[in-house]
Amino acid sequence: MLCTRGRLLPARTVRTVAALSAHRRSFSSTMSVGIVGFGAVGKELAAQISAQRAALQAEGVDLNIVAVSRSKVMRLGSVDASEESTDLGKFSEFMKTQPGKSVIVDCTADDAPADLYASWLESGASVVTPNKKAGSGPLERYKAIRAAEKAGGSKFFYESTVGAGLPILSTLQDLNRTGDKVDSIEGICSGTLSFLFNQFSAEKPWSSVVSEAAAAGFTEPDPRDDLGGVDVQRKVTILARECGLDLELDDVPVESLVPESLRDWQPSEEELAAGLAASFIKKIAPFDSDMTKKAADAAAKGEVLRFVGAIDLKNGKASVELRSLPSNHPFAATQHADNVIAFASERYTPRPLVVQGPGAGAAVTAAGIFGDILRAA
Repeated sequence: MLCTRGRLLPARTVRTVAALSAHRRSFSSTMSVGIVGFGAVGKELAAQISAQRAALQAEGVDLNIVAVSRSKVMRLGSVDASEESTDLGKFSEFMKTQPGKSVIVDCTADDAPADLYASWLESGASVVTPNKKAGSGPLERYKAIRAAEKAGGSKFFYESTVGAGLPILSTLQDLNRTGDKVDSIEGICSGTLSFLFNQFSAEKPWSSVVSEAAAAGFTEPDPRDDLGGVDVQRKVTILARECGLDLELDDVPVESLVPESLRDWQPSEEELAAGLAASFIKKIAPFDSDMTKKAADAAAKGEVLRFVGAIDLKNGKASVELRSLPSNHPFAATQHADNVIAFASERYTPRPLVVQGPGAGAAVTAAGIFGDILRAA
């Protein structure tokens, strides 16, 4: 069992290394790694690679981090190389000169790196990313990325865009590749919204639960980014495209949890000074009764509220909405900030295949990325 700094790596990572071990006598792989975006996830990834490097070398895989780019500065070459202004074009050219296979890891949440994925793949570099912008952005760009993957003989890995370290995309890909027919996919794929509805009840004001989540660091600086459901909308779009549906992001309707009158709210300077999250939470407090009624109505039926993304493959549709679910439903048993996805298929019926576990956090996200890097190797 693989462990890094006291934390277990996902089973998918363990299986990948085990597979490499079985073949260590027949090949040796050197991989040059470039990381774009060096925040919490990028730094955690670098630490995990460093901690496992010797063990992987013994298995015939040598991972070398040769380039790191932040928003304003980058470093190309060894850790002793001098910093220079970030230039993704120069970064790309540098990666082409590196020995062995190359993999570029995009740990940002920006469109600019995603615009370069096709050129990176065409040059022969694999791309690994938790960035949802490529998989859920313009369909034309997404198709260009997948075409470039085939043309360049490289690989585009994006497992961590949906469930951090959870094997959600790889499970779906295995179902499709082995000839199963997936009929529907449903799930809770936002750690923040999972936490909120695991804590919320008719006896606890909605605004206080949002405040609790913000204090714990689960929400974005502006909680509307979570409550608006766009993150779930992006993940649903990614899963739908993996199943062959040509959906644009706007084709997936979302039931926003932000009161309509607050969706265009512009905080004053005083409110910004007091804290954007705190100011927003004060704004939603008058709407607590609306959410309390929904929770009470669900409880009266022996049900619970959950924020669910759904894909109906038979009809080619997807949606994101708040649902009232029976207490024995798989989604009712989530804990803390769990993600959970249910796949209903010809093989998995009437009971779906369920993948559940922690779906957020730098450690599990970095471990999911690490697993994809090993797959690329």
